[in-house]
Amino acid sequence: MKKILAFSGSNSSTSINQSLLENVTNRISNHEIKKIKLTDFPLPIFSEDIEKNEGYPVNATIIKNLIAESDALVVAVNEHNGGPSAFFKNTIDWLSRVNRNFLEGKQILLISTSPGKRGAASSLEYTKNIFGRFGGQVIESFSLPSFKDNFENGKVINEVLDMGIEDVVTTFAHQIEK
Repeated sequence: MKKILAFSGSNSSTSINQSLLENVTNRISNHEIKKIKLTDFPLPIFSEDIEKNEGYPVNATIIKNLIAESDALVVAVNEHNGGPSAFFKNTIDWLSRVNRNFLEGKQILLISTSPGKRGAASSLEYTKNIFGRFGGQVIESFSLPSFKDNFENGKVINEVLDMGIEDVVTTFAHQIEK
């Protein structure tokens, strides 16, 4: 049994990516899943001056340690204007300062959704590329388009998309067992 850390890159209390994350993590069995909310670990906007004068924020070290204690990650990324939210980007910026290879050896399932037809695909692609820079390996990814049309009461209501997510989750769960 592997330890999986799951979180969303959103700081919205009504995050659709958090809803998708719940759906996806509920599909994973035979592994220990720890879900966290990054909003429980507030960080100042990254600044070299803060880093120099105050050091690394304690919460950045806590998040880094939670990642280090896990075997794999499930991360839901949201999108603001074609990229990850400033909130999520800031978290990544701090983590990369605490430990440049904070994702080393981590296998990752990356998911995203948005109200639009692209399902936050631009943010997902950006994050997939940037995670490799920090040692992570995105082994599966899925972008759910048009959230409001395809998701209801905690479930993916489009059969084809639901099967796609199920396939991605099953593959991820098998890959991390190796």
